[in-house]
Amino acid sequence: MAHYLGLDGFRGGWVAAFIDDDGRHGFDYSPHLGRLLSMPYERAMIDMPIGLKTSGHRNCDLAARELVGASVFLGARRNMCEFPDQRSANRYYWQHEGPGTGVSCQLWNIRDKIREVNAFITPEAQAMIGEAHPELIFRNLAGGARLDGKKSARGRDQRVRLLEGRGFVRLAKWLTHRFGTGIGCDDLIDACACAVAARDSTARLGGDETDPRGLRMEINY
Repeated sequence: MAHYLGLDGFRGGWVAAFIDDDGRHGFDYSPHLGRLLSMPYERAMIDMPIGLKTSGHRNCDLAARELVGASVFLGARRNMCEFPDQRSANRYYWQHEGPGTGVSCQLWNIRDKIREVNAFITPEAQAMIGEAHPELIFRNLAGGARLDGKKSARGRDQRVRLLEGRGFVRLAKWLTHRFGTGIGCDDLIDACACAVAARDSTARLGGDETDPRGLRMEINY
């Protein structure tokens, strides 16, 4: 039975949601990405940039931002983790690439997760493990309709209902059972969205760029 895996990062590590062709589903979490990706799966999607430029913005991020706005973080680069703090990183990017090329607080805060993913993924592994973006997935599931903000109660309920319609019928209960794990509501919801994309996605943005390691820069949804 084929299993499909969706992953998202949270402060304490990674959360993975999985679903199979018969609708059996569950979730797990770990400090280490490798343990979760050691589970058997047909295809996996992860909400984290795969393929990093040495400078500038990825084409797939620019295209995604046109569709879903600022939920897409711009500026993930290979050397981002070399700086001691965000101020130093932005000073360098502004000097070498120009105004508006710095990194946001949100992107800076996930830099270690980005590094972990890109150390793990190889061009060969991209045949089974892809990058996804939950807000693009939800936009697709909603037929292009605009949802309320994901931090609002109504927006969260909209997303849960869309995922229930795709087989994650226990998600609402899971959200009440995650306390003590460190997993946020949004983290678990986004992992489920990535699992749906792993099973159902045929659309993507980008794919025309590769990074110095040969990783494709593309976002599946």
